[in-house]
Formats: sequence, C-alpha cells, structure tokens
Amino acid sequence: MKKTVLVILKTIWAIIGVIAVYVLCGFLIPYIEIAKKPVSEPQNITVYILTNGVHTDLVVPIKSAEIDWSKEIPFDNTISKRTDFNYLSIGWGDKGFYLDTPTWAELKFSTAFKAAFWLGESAMHCTFYAKMTEGKDCKKLTLTHQQYLDLIHFIRNKFDRDQNGKPILIKTDAVYGKNDAFYDAKGSYNFLETCNTWTNSGLKAAGQKAALWTPTDRGIFQHYP
Repeated sequence: MKKTVLVILKTIWAIIGVIAVYVLCGFLIPYIEIAKKPVSEPQNITVYILTNGVHTDLVVPIKSAEIDWSKEIPFDNTISKRTDFNYLSIGWGDKGFYLDTPTWAELKFSTAFKAAFWLGESAMHCTFYAKMTEGKDCKKLTLTHQQYLDLIHFIRNKFDRDQNGKPILIKTDAVYGKNDAFYDAKGSYNFLETCNTWTNSGLKAAGQKAALWTPTDRGIFQHYP
C-alpha cells in the first residue's frame, strides 16, 4: 500500500515538474528573437497578425498578383456569402477547441486533454474582413513578392485537400459569425505545437521577426510593440 501511494505521489510530482518546466519555457524562450531577414526588393505587400487575446491568425489580402484566396476559400462557404471583402484571416488549431468550445466556460477536460497530447484532429479557421485596423491586437507587416510567396506556400501546405486539390470544408453550424468557415487541416495540435506556434512559424517562413518558439500570442506580439 505504501509503495502504491509513493508511486502515485512521485507521478503527481513528475507531472507538476513537467508543467512547471513547460510554463517556464513558454515564458522565457519567446524572448529569444528571430530577426527579420534583410531584403533589397520592394516590400509592398501588406499582411497582418491578429490576436483575440489567446489565439493568433495570419491575415492576408484576398486578391493580389500572387494569389486569389477566394478561389481557395470561396465566399459561398460562409453564411453571409458576401463578396465585398479585402482580407482573409487564417488560423490553425485543434478541431475540438474550434467546434466544441465556443467559450472558455464550455471547455471540457476531454477536449483539453486530447488537444494537449496529439489525440485530436486539427482545423483551419478562415474569416473574411472588409478592413483591418492596426492596434495592440493587430499588427501590420510589409512583405516582398518572394516573402509573400513563401507565406502562401506555408499557409496552403497546412490545409487538407480533396482529390481535386481543394481545401475540405467542415460542414458545421459551429461557426463564430456570418463571415467565417472551417476547413480540415494537417497535423495534430499539442502542447508543443499550438495555434500560436503555427502563426510564429508562418512569420519565420516569411522572413519576419518571430520568437524562437512560443505557445502563446504574447510571445509573438512582444516582438511587435
């Protein structure tokens, strides 16, 4: 009996230790900055990084010389079906969080556990905007033609696709508004690769300032005061 209790206590302390190390790394490592890559080409393509206070998105112009995102992410897949938008925000995350947890109050332990330990599926959340307004939750970046092509490749590569190469729409009523939709994505969300880690990796792919690694939005936005 004593041995069993001792094993349980050691397990509990081991879990607490892992959590403590994770929290410490999540706080300290984001301070290590990956510098913006110097370029000589014109930086005339505007993109944004956006946060809701927890989750971050990459925001891209819908139409440019490089790509027309409305052909990948059709306006018709939203409730409003409006076509008068200029920007598309794209975020990657756990499908359970996206579809089953509209508010933090409704978060289930099973959803959080699956998300933390590679047990769930992932999804892309795509939202159309007419305009973007800079502020503490929205930062503007300017990219070169090649940097934007690299970002496009990074984003497109995360979508699961059907036999025709098109992103797979998740048919659900659990959208956040009239101008968004969900799509199947590659990979599994986990405590090492979060929605913010994905956004941070996108910034790296585009040659922009980023944290070495970060599980939180703060780790990204502290480099864009």
